[in-house]
Amino acid sequence: MSIHISAKKGEIAKVILQPGDPLRAQYIAENFLENAKLVSKTRGILYYTGLYKGKEISVGASGMGFPSIGIYSYELYTEYDVETIIRIGTCGAYTTDLKVYDILNVESAASESTYAKYAWEIEGDNLSHQGNIFDTINATAEELSLKAKAVTIHSSDIFYRKDFTVPAIATKYDCPAVEMEAFGLFANAQHLGKNAATILTVTDIIPTHEKISADQRETALKPMIELALESALKCI
Repeated sequence: MSIHISAKKGEIAKVILQPGDPLRAQYIAENFLENAKLVSKTRGILYYTGLYKGKEISVGASGMGFPSIGIYSYELYTEYDVETIIRIGTCGAYTTDLKVYDILNVESAASESTYAKYAWEIEGDNLSHQGNIFDTINATAEELSLKAKAVTIHSSDIFYRKDFTVPAIATKYDCPAVEMEAFGLFANAQHLGKNAATILTVTDIIPTHEKISADQRETALKPMIELALESALKCI
């Protein structure tokens, strides 16, 4: 077991889906995996391993923000020999060009964060997905007749802010949406030579305040979850 994950060696699959919310991990395990086993619940961050179409896949939470996903993804890669992490999350749109329920396949993540610089001496404010899982997701989306838009997103340290204008870095890289984890995941994967992707569902349109209700989220996120699972199959 690692410092923050109590699973035993071998109890976590080589490919893992990583939502932010532990209860979303539980929902995926109970509704999409067969013979799902809870392998870690340290600090209430739930990890499960089960079968999807006969192949072993894990799902576990990252928590919120770069410090949290930085810890969990690092331990998964280094202590449990995970090769591929597919982050599945939600995002807010900076523009009405996006609509609620849109699915985004993140090509790169731009951020003001110093996480990559001070953790791994990786310079630059825009980090790419790692490995070939991004292309696998694009191909799988076509097979499933899903539209997954390839974008650069803004990965932010900040959820609440005084200034409601679109941040300069999002304008610099023409980011249509914002979330809080992809940059940290991509930094860890780049440093360790691992595979990492991020798939997001738009749940909020920031300029109009339109949002998906809590009750609608399970239905809204199902296409993204299925896309991630079908893509994961091709990595095993």
